[in-house]
Amino acid sequence: MYLWPILALFAASFEAVIVWKKLIKFEVFAKPAVMLFLFLWLYAITGLQGDTLWFGIGILLSLVGDVLLMSFTNRMFVLGLAAFLFAHIAYIIGFKEELLNPTAWSFILLFLLFVNGIRLIRRIVGAMRAMKQNSLVIPVIIYSLVISLMLFAAMSTIFDPAWNTGAAFFVSIGAFLFYLSDLILAWNKFVSPVKNGPVLNIVTYHLGQISLIAGVISQFG
Repeated sequence: MYLWPILALFAASFEAVIVWKKLIKFEVFAKPAVMLFLFLWLYAITGLQGDTLWFGIGILLSLVGDVLLMSFTNRMFVLGLAAFLFAHIAYIIGFKEELLNPTAWSFILLFLLFVNGIRLIRRIVGAMRAMKQNSLVIPVIIYSLVISLMLFAAMSTIFDPAWNTGAAFFVSIGAFLFYLSDLILAWNKFVSPVKNGPVLNIVTYHLGQISLIAGVISQFG
């Protein structure tokens, strides 16, 4: 069963080189392949039983988002944002036990994420308004809140004794890298250029998705 994660890592590495070298015509094959291999890995190990179904749905919605974001128009950006929004909602449902059974540590984590998240959102939205991208402000705010909730839910597994340590570590790191990739994307697009931003964005995104699904498989496989 190691075939699918190896192929996912290979496709992710190939995609990173494509972005680095600006070989955009090859991206249409490499970028969707990563999520396809992750979906096949999850299906092969878990059969998408129980909560893993929601993670499978999240992977497929992420794949749709990947395809839509290959276009650089505002319309495709919003549609891609919507696809990833629903992907995060699917992941949140997969982590629903963490939201339904919070601990004292969870509330501390929520406070820290909330304070820092608000600061980042205000900075990005301010830059968007300065660029006259007002039509994107509400979608970006909604998306930011949802991905922050996904990050909180995933990291809350650390405090849940039902999750094994390794699985909780992988989903927490994965969710954080996913969050970081979107932050890099937004900062690079609206605030100021990030050195090697596109490469950092795609590397953190794919490592995040791979790590998150690896943790889910470790827990439920």
